[in-house]
Amino acid sequence: MAGSGALLRQCPLLLPQNREGSVYEGFVTVQDRDFHIRILLPSDFQLKNARIQCSWHLKKVLDGYHQIVKQRLQHCSDLVSFMVELKTILEAALKNAQELHAPPPPEYYSYLVRDIETLGWNKVVYVDTGLNTIKLKGEDSCGRQHLITLKLNAKYPAEPPDCFVDFPVEFAISWIPQSSLIDIYNQFLAALESLKEFWNAMDEIDEKTWVLEPENPIRSATMRRIAIGNNVSINLEVDPRHPTMLPECYFLGADHVVNPLRTKLNNNMHLWDPDITLLQNLKEVLEMDFPSRAVLEKTDFTMDCGICYAYRLDGAIPDQVCGDSRCGQPFHQACLFEWLQGLPSSRQSFNVIFGECPYCNKPISVKMSMKKL
Repeated sequence: MAGSGALLRQCPLLLPQNREGSVYEGFVTVQDRDFHIRILLPSDFQLKNARIQCSWHLKKVLDGYHQIVKQRLQHCSDLVSFMVELKTILEAALKNAQELHAPPPPEYYSYLVRDIETLGWNKVVYVDTGLNTIKLKGEDSCGRQHLITLKLNAKYPAEPPDCFVDFPVEFAISWIPQSSLIDIYNQFLAALESLKEFWNAMDEIDEKTWVLEPENPIRSATMRRIAIGNNVSINLEVDPRHPTMLPECYFLGADHVVNPLRTKLNNNMHLWDPDITLLQNLKEVLEMDFPSRAVLEKTDFTMDCGICYAYRLDGAIPDQVCGDSRCGQPFHQACLFEWLQGLPSSRQSFNVIFGECPYCNKPISVKMSMKKL
């Protein structure tokens, strides 16, 4: 077969398996390593329609290079030229894999230990055996504890580590090859101070009101859903850069209860004072006190859904309420939507369904992905 001599020189361990030369099987050798491969050519011998089967080891090496291999199949004129290209791809893949898993040079460890000693081992919460992952703790001026996780590569300090923090904003570090862990830690502390007012505002809400969602807020969470009364709540989205400014607010509950609150918010918005706390502003603008944690229990605001008889459903809590003041039954959004969909008397307009309350038969509506303002 034409080209068989050239193929034998390139891949002496790759041999034809039939007389037509449409199936080849054997090994391709790169860096003194043999990789099992099987190539099935179509009847017209067009490489672009060829199928390649390989061992799990070769698949692992070529992980991330599949698109390149496919392109080479499309553009190579014959099997010989494709095998030359494949060996080149394998060379690059093996070289990159070696660099990725190569142990760091001795300087890496000396730089790192020096930085940690300068920083202080008392600030280290965790370090893995290879000194590739380090967790450091820091404290803001209000005494809150925070963590930063550093993932280092073998080129440290020429390249910066990846940093992971529980912040509501992006934490982007400034880095030059002469930088160190101390520089990152100082930037971490500066970022903590810049977010101090945000966390003060959120902590006051968490300590003095009944927060319905999130159940266990993390430091990066900018949303709080606060109980106002039975089946009535306000959802706040706080700007971490301007935490004392008026946040994005929307009310959840029956219209006859939330409409007066919306009116107060709109009428008193001009009274918002950025020099006092967010919670105090909300009280004054809404002309109300939030239910006290000292007097009431959270169960006073957590009525179960009237359809599934559960409070939490896939993380969601009942936020749809019958607007009739004599009923006021809460429902999960998904439960009510599904219930109304099954009623022949309901009507739908786009993603909104209009129907009757399952409890009192008064008009009720619900839409998916709803955000009431």
